[in-house]
Amino acid sequence: MAHVFQIDPNTKKNWVPTSKHAVTVSYFYDSTRNVYRIISLDGSKAIINSTITPNMTFTKTSQKFGQWADSRANTVYGLGFSSEHHLSKFAEKFQEFKEAARLAKEKSQEKMELTSTPSQESAGGDLQSPLTPESINGTDDERTPDVTQNSEPRAEPTQNALPFSHSVMDRFFFFFHCSSAISKHWEAELATLKGNNAKLTAALLESTANVKQWKQQLAAYQEEAERLHKRVTELECVSSQANAVHTHKSELNQTIQELEETLKEKEEEIERLKQEIDNARELQEQRDSLTQKLQEVEIRNKDLEGQLSDLEQRLEKSQNEQEAFRNNLKTLLEILDGKIFELTELRDNLAKLLECS
Repeated sequence: MAHVFQIDPNTKKNWVPTSKHAVTVSYFYDSTRNVYRIISLDGSKAIINSTITPNMTFTKTSQKFGQWADSRANTVYGLGFSSEHHLSKFAEKFQEFKEAARLAKEKSQEKMELTSTPSQESAGGDLQSPLTPESINGTDDERTPDVTQNSEPRAEPTQNALPFSHSVMDRFFFFFHCSSAISKHWEAELATLKGNNAKLTAALLESTANVKQWKQQLAAYQEEAERLHKRVTELECVSSQANAVHTHKSELNQTIQELEETLKEKEEEIERLKQEIDNARELQEQRDSLTQKLQEVEIRNKDLEGQLSDLEQRLEKSQNEQEAFRNNLKTLLEILDGKIFELTELRDNLAKLLECS
């Protein structure tokens, strides 16, 4: 079962469906013309009637679609299968019947050559003799011109009839002497023809058996196609709005498909937003943590500033105290220097007094 298509005759590019549903595509042997055909029926209408020739090629254009060109019908057929297995099986059968068509063509050519051999060989004889092998083994139409030629001398005066009869007799005796060699040649040709005839008879019997089988299959396929056609007609009668429903269904399917695609896009956007929210939450937690740490640092900074201010005050106070201590020490040193100077003078005076006494 396959969906059948034909190439658009106008554009030669687009495919035009020739069947509303999948139909049966069969191989058939035409015994009257000794050819193989690809047949497909849609009800009582033949949508494929293609003669297989040795030059044909079946091309797989995809996993489930194949095509071949029919030069006699001036078109290109396409078949869409439900699976790759069915396509491969059809392609194998196409190759088998293509080879069978080639063999049948060769046998037909051999038969034509054997049939034309006697006339070709006899054409090399005495063409002027009215009793050549070609005239003996020819048809009635071929013999007619000889009778006409012989009747013309008979219409002449009597003095020409005797030389003509002697000429005929001489040629007759010449043919009689050559007839033994020609008969041997024809016996050999007859034996060859008998052998070829036996081969052709065997092939014909085999083809006849295949034709009977294919006719039975074709009859069964036609009955099945008629039954399905009646069923389709009944369904169409039951639902007069089938086309509208089908169109509406197609539109709904298209709408559903668009909605599914939109939903899928929204789901992807939601997932992206969730991921962004999670990232934002992580950033918020990090910000809160950094804010808390910053507050702790600020509090600690304030404490350190207070400590620094206290230390600065204490340092200033200490510096003031040191300055006052230095001033006092300086004053004390000045006083001490005065006292030392006085004591020096006193010692000198005492020393002088001692010297004097």
